[in-house]
Amino acid sequence: MRKNKIGIVGGGLAGLSLAIQAAKRGFEVVLFEKNTYPFHRVCGEYISLESYDFIERLGVPLSAWNLPVIKQLEVTSPKGTRIAEKLPLGGFGLSRYQLDFELAQIARSLGVLILEKHTVSKIDYLTDTDSFIISANQQTWEVDCCVGSFGKKSNLDVAWKRPFVQSQETRLSNYIGVKYHLRTDFPKDKIALHNFVDGYCGISAIEDDKYCLCYLTTAQNLKKSGNKLEQMHEQVLFRNPYLKSIFANANFLFPEPVTISQISFEPKTLVENHVLLLGDAAGMITPLCGNGMSMALHASKIAFEWIDKYANGIISRNELETQFVRDWNQHFKRRLWVGRQIQAQFGSEFQTEVLLRTLRPFPFIIKNLIRLTHGQPF
Repeated sequence: MRKNKIGIVGGGLAGLSLAIQAAKRGFEVVLFEKNTYPFHRVCGEYISLESYDFIERLGVPLSAWNLPVIKQLEVTSPKGTRIAEKLPLGGFGLSRYQLDFELAQIARSLGVLILEKHTVSKIDYLTDTDSFIISANQQTWEVDCCVGSFGKKSNLDVAWKRPFVQSQETRLSNYIGVKYHLRTDFPKDKIALHNFVDGYCGISAIEDDKYCLCYLTTAQNLKKSGNKLEQMHEQVLFRNPYLKSIFANANFLFPEPVTISQISFEPKTLVENHVLLLGDAAGMITPLCGNGMSMALHASKIAFEWIDKYANGIISRNELETQFVRDWNQHFKRRLWVGRQIQAQFGSEFQTEVLLRTLRPFPFIIKNLIRLTHGQPF
């Protein structure tokens, strides 16, 4: 008997794109999302062009949306030292608010059952039936395959006692992310990464003549500023003259920024209790590298190729998990490692200044670092 019922926990890029692929092949799919579409996520909203064709194959009409194509990179130090370089492949700008909503609409049109405002509290694997019981909102669903794409940190991570959660609890400098949408005068073909002490801020164009501004810093930075974002902006971010100018001259569109805390860039396991993990649940590349969304999309394609073989009895569950882990590591493990090494070079005002001054005469090194954190079209 074909095992073709899939449960997907989390409706971000990885979860929705997996749901669409599976539904197109005749699978019965149920997807659990704790929020209600459309909604904003803390995300840089720059998408590498490596995933452009894949997104269009899913059914998203990117070509018709006249989106900004981003070809230039600018990086500055807290003191304002600047390097600029062309991006080897480039990317485009699109908000998660619009992209996730469009993917959810496509998934629904294909018969995917999307359960919004459903927080999964438990996933049990049943050995005797080789199936899963998913518990959410005091109800249960039985599925043949289960995939977790629930983001950076979830109650399931805590329940499974995943190592990154255990080590993170002893750490004082958990990262926080803050995102705004704004209107400003900024080149639409450029993404800029402006560094400040213990953090960095990215700005790039998205749809409808808007821009996404998203920054990452430590909880300690916020704590030192009395847990007030405005005070941290004045004391920390605005020491970078580029950031001070952006904040002074932009029209901010959100009443309040979208925020997230307890972000971890540590390596993570890819399978927990026979649940395949995708997107940030499997491993988060540092936002400095700007490639997390493409990785999530690509990982969904890799996962579905093996899930399809398992569902049709071509491989066993053990082979499904082994092959998925092998392919995921082959495509993404080095990218995450390089991202962590690059991020480690930033944070200190002095260190960032020296690094940018050292790199500025050698554009080929910058291009090679970008290539090491990006992939090829898939």
